[in-house]
Amino acid sequence: MHTNRLIHEKSPYLLQHAHNPVDWYPWGEDAFERARREDKPIFLSIGYSTCHWCHVMERESFENEDIAALMNRWFVSIKIDREERPDIDHIYMSYVQATTGGGGWPMSVWLTPDLKPFVGGTYFPPDSRYGRAGFPMVLERVAEAWKQDRDRILKSSSDMMDQLRAQAAGQPAAEGAVDGAVDTGAMDSAFQQFRRSFDSKRGGFGNAPKFPRPSVHNFLLRYWKRTRNEEALDMVATTLIAMEKGGMNDQLGGGFHRYSVDEYWFVPHFEKMLYDQAQLVISYLEGFQITANDAMERAARRTLDYLLRDMTAPEGAFWSAEDADSAPDAARPHDKSEGFFYVWTWSETVGLLGEEHARWFAFRYGMDRAGNVENDPHHEFPGLNILFQAHTYEETAHHFERDAEEIVRALTEAERKLFAARAQRPRPHLDDKILTAWNGLAISAFAKAAAILREPRYEAAARRAADFILSALRAPDGSLLRRYRAGEAGIAGMLDDYAFFVQALLDLYEVTFDFAYLTHAINIAERQSALLEDRESGGFFASSQEDAMRLMRAKDDYDGAEPSGNSVALMNLLRLHRITGREDFNASARRLISAFADRVIKMPYAMPQMLCAWEYEAAEPREILIAGAPDPDMVREIWRRFDPNRILLRAGEEIARYRPEAAEMRGPAVYVCRNFVCNAPVNTVEDFAGLLE
Repeated sequence: MHTNRLIHEKSPYLLQHAHNPVDWYPWGEDAFERARREDKPIFLSIGYSTCHWCHVMERESFENEDIAALMNRWFVSIKIDREERPDIDHIYMSYVQATTGGGGWPMSVWLTPDLKPFVGGTYFPPDSRYGRAGFPMVLERVAEAWKQDRDRILKSSSDMMDQLRAQAAGQPAAEGAVDGAVDTGAMDSAFQQFRRSFDSKRGGFGNAPKFPRPSVHNFLLRYWKRTRNEEALDMVATTLIAMEKGGMNDQLGGGFHRYSVDEYWFVPHFEKMLYDQAQLVISYLEGFQITANDAMERAARRTLDYLLRDMTAPEGAFWSAEDADSAPDAARPHDKSEGFFYVWTWSETVGLLGEEHARWFAFRYGMDRAGNVENDPHHEFPGLNILFQAHTYEETAHHFERDAEEIVRALTEAERKLFAARAQRPRPHLDDKILTAWNGLAISAFAKAAAILREPRYEAAARRAADFILSALRAPDGSLLRRYRAGEAGIAGMLDDYAFFVQALLDLYEVTFDFAYLTHAINIAERQSALLEDRESGGFFASSQEDAMRLMRAKDDYDGAEPSGNSVALMNLLRLHRITGREDFNASARRLISAFADRVIKMPYAMPQMLCAWEYEAAEPREILIAGAPDPDMVREIWRRFDPNRILLRAGEEIARYRPEAAEMRGPAVYVCRNFVCNAPVNTVEDFAGLLE
């Protein structure tokens, strides 16, 4: 068996490739020095451990002795886990998107020895198909071009990097926005853009494939709160309910798959990512606050319970992802199929439930004797069923002319039996690294769920994860580290690590009133500014890593599958200023708004999470301070409402160092303040509810 340098890495993705015949290097100076010494171009492959097409390209090409020999002869080959180094991934993805019009993973980029890209793409098949040149042919052409056309390659790669750097530097602040004021017209424009792309029949935005993009939900709900435009709320509610019913939602085990390949939320790409679960929980919680829809509460609870059951490390933090692929047969663990862990045959279901209850279950969850996946272009699901909520329990009872309670009992037991049987199957690969950024998102979800759903075990989970990050992923100088795995923390924190974790600490403080979390949030925000802030032009750079800075100092601003670090950082700064009154937080927020104002105004569709911060800034400032022992009924009243623009504080000596008026507040009572002017204290739920209205 081959073994290459990746065997010494911690990344599950890099370790997956540690026995390829390719002479892989991890990203680093050893590889760069060899490329310079041997005058060879670099082949850079970027992916992640639960990436389906990354697995395909590995099986087809990187495990192929002949193809590996070509790579070893002509190139210095480097592997990067994009989840460990999103800063490097972002730089080269910008190049691939600029030169090919698309992007994705696995990403394949050829670099000069000084790391400038000159050819890029994504997945390459082992021979010419799908309208793509075969990988060996591409390798040969690139190697030949490097020999025969070196001057042109060097010039074009240098020119392209100059263009990318200029784009990354951003545009000057829009005239009229240099004072950091927000423009509510951008919110109206974004709403209209989402309205035009909304699928009113099936939910979601745009056509297939449909990806969840929770930052859109966040913006639309806040837009509804300010404008009372019911269309904004309807777009979110329709989407969330459609997703909850669909095959993209794991109907037995909870949790959401990465995306739907069709427009119906039916056939998913089956991987499960921590960042999706965390953000969608927030969407469902906020939807539940507004609508009191039981399905939204159920979706939030089942997703959080999935994370507690299957995605929680012994240390208390959360693992990163589960793969889409799994093995149908434990005896052949490397022979994997897309989604096999989650799908069912008719005969298997009858064998577990009996004929009658299987028919009830099939009606409820849309199963068919011949399989229910009609549109199956890759022939992955012949004779198989993906579960979705085809009918309610009540409709099932009516169809079979049975008592509703009998149907509910039978189907609940059927769900339990199938879940238990599924647990005996080979599980999908687990990416068991702990990422600070993604844990930040999860901590926010658990903290808010604890308060909104009145569930103490969710608060305990949020505390355990936050305490682990603070103890294991914080360097002695107060800076954050990005990744923990197998007992080792490493990689300097990126902007998303700082921003998402500060957000989590602020959310956790509002739920627990543990002042230590607020102190940590302030200290880490200060460290973020020291390491990453562009104090001249505003905003934050994605990374302080020397290699990334040497290539390009990028500022992320697109709110995609994850919100951008700058969007979350802006909200944090606005919250911290309102909590502490500190002018340095306000000044950073104003510079950030000015830095991105032109792009937000021109392309609001791309930055919905940034617009959430703009909505916060446009709203009337309101603070709720609880003096004395918190009254559970008062706290419940606070969290029962969707009120995204308030801050919540515990009055007393600790907070009085920032809010002197808090020292004089006596309880038990609640004070509602607007623009730092407080109403008379109230101590009954009725009076408090009246103030909140």
